[in-house]
Amino acid sequence: MVPVMPPLRPVAVIDLDGVVCDARHRQRFITPPRRQWDAFFAAAGDDLPLPEGVALALALRHDHDLVWLTGRPERIRELTEGWLRRHGLPTRPLLMRSDTDRRPARTLKREVLRKLATERRIALVLDDDPNVVRELQGDGLPVRQATWAGHTVATPGEAQQGEDAS
Repeated sequence: MVPVMPPLRPVAVIDLDGVVCDARHRQRFITPPRRQWDAFFAAAGDDLPLPEGVALALALRHDHDLVWLTGRPERIRELTEGWLRRHGLPTRPLLMRSDTDRRPARTLKREVLRKLATERRIALVLDDDPNVVRELQGDGLPVRQATWAGHTVATPGEAQQGEDAS
């Protein structure tokens, strides 16, 4: 007898900064005229959790497979996984941009999600960046914009537009 495999659960794709991580204290590093990307990302370990985003992620994991999709560079993977672990969130799968990828977050995330959508059913994408949300909605993905961080300055994705985000 061949064992019956359970069907794959739908996927919820969740951004980190501005969704579950409060990155507002780091915004000063990417405010023009001089953007300090290394300092911005190095300070990510000090982010406070955003209760609304954390609660939503924990609720979604009961009936969805969670995938973290962030514009953070690969070089801070250990720091990022440590943050997730400290706040009781799963650490994997964690999709991060390569250290040499300088594309806008909307472009990077659209490419990653188009590939993921060929393999799995994406039930929800949760992101705070309005540019990412518009781009993914244009692809017909089920996107919800996280607004609970109340950004008063540009998101990292907006700051990267035309910028060498290293």
